Order: sequence, then structure tokens, then C-alpha cells
Amino acid sequence: MRPEDIIIKPIITEKSNDGLQEGKYTFKVNKKATKVDIARAVEKLFEVKVINVNTITVKGKEKRVGVHTGKTPDWKKAIVTIETNPSDLKYFAKGGKETKVSKKYKDSISEFMGA
Repeated sequence: MRPEDIIIKPIITEKSNDGLQEGKYTFKVNKKATKVDIARAVEKLFEVKVINVNTITVKGKEKRVGVHTGKTPDWKKAIVTIETNPSDLKYFAKGGKETKVSKKYKDSISEFMGA
């Protein structure tokens, strides 16, 4: 699946807005997507470093219109935690020389609130 097919839309509620300071973003995702698929899609679409992904399957509600009853479809919600302080990666190269690689990650998702 393509990243655009995995992430359907952001979920903007009071509870999800409280998590933004901690780097937690909430998305409606494809029901067949795994946590690894969701993490890769968010990293590719928003250029951030994903630390953790929690998923919840939300059950549909019973709805009624007149005498007819039905059920809304089930859907999947993902709470993605991103790294808010992306640091440089240090390692020892050949000959014991320390090398630093700076990752080009963002520290927030600016497109989340429609900005």
C-alpha cells in the first residue's frame, strides 16, 4: 500500500490536541494497515522520526433513521508518537575517528492542523 492509502485523515479533538505537546498525533488509518506500515507512512509523508505507534479498532455505532436501523462501519485509529528533539547520530568510523551524521527530521507535523 502507498502511504497516501494508509493515512486517511487526522483526527482533531480536544483529547488529541492535548497530546500534541507530547508529540502524539492521532490519525484515521486503513483497517488493514499494521503498526510498521503506519510508522513508515508517517515518516515518509511528514518527514519526522516515529518512536511509537498505538492502534485502536473503533467499533461502529448503531444508527437509526425512522424505522430502519443500521450500523456505521468499524474503523482504525492510530496514535503516533514522534521524536520532538531529533539529535545527531554519532558513531565511530574506520580508524576510531568519531563521525556525526545529522538527520533531517522535523520536530512537529505542521500540516496536522491545516497550517
